[in-house]
Amino acid sequence: MHGTPHIVSDVMTHTVAAVGRGATFKDIVQLMQDWKISALPVIEGEGRVVGVVSEADLLPKEEFRDSDPDRYTQLRRLSDLAKAGAVTAEELMTSPALTVRADATLAQAARTMARAKVKRLPVVDALGMLEGVVSRADLLKVFLRTDEDIAEEVRREVVSYLFSTPGSNVRVDVRDGVVKLVGRVRDTSLVPVAARLVRAVEGVVDVDFDLTRHSAPEEAPAADLG
Repeated sequence: MHGTPHIVSDVMTHTVAAVGRGATFKDIVQLMQDWKISALPVIEGEGRVVGVVSEADLLPKEEFRDSDPDRYTQLRRLSDLAKAGAVTAEELMTSPALTVRADATLAQAARTMARAKVKRLPVVDALGMLEGVVSRADLLKVFLRTDEDIAEEVRREVVSYLFSTPGSNVRVDVRDGVVKLVGRVRDTSLVPVAARLVRAVEGVVDVDFDLTRHSAPEEAPAADLG
């Protein structure tokens, strides 16, 4: 029913920095600094993504630089200790890389980021070739939609669909992304459905209702022809 949702390719960054397996530790740090990013895809060949190296992968080198971890720490943080001694992207990277396809919805990308607790995802094609990067900030761009744009979609895709029966008269007001439906409806049982559909409209921050039930006038009794 709704208009086509935004997908990753609508908001992703197409020009991205990446490194090869042999990139050195200092090169990685410099590239992150130059591009003001927190993670880099690691690629091989013509651009196939084989891993990701992030700030979290680099920090163990500083953390353990002047320490002598005890046996318990060595066993518990074996991976971090290995990264503390790493000098190339291949040794530092997390592999296989967590990626997303360009045709994934923004909701799908957001769920992937949230579950993995990452800030950026490489965007790849069906062959795993790098196409771009999508970040948390990119996913939030849908909230920059104008109130007028949101209101028009709610009218077209929700109100006209649920409240088009005679006697229903619903106005859509939107302010700072908060949608308010005001008026009369014949069937108040549709209000929870409307709430769910309005929240599914991209850019909606919240939804509120000021709807009253409109009752059809009682039919006049039939004339007595006896």
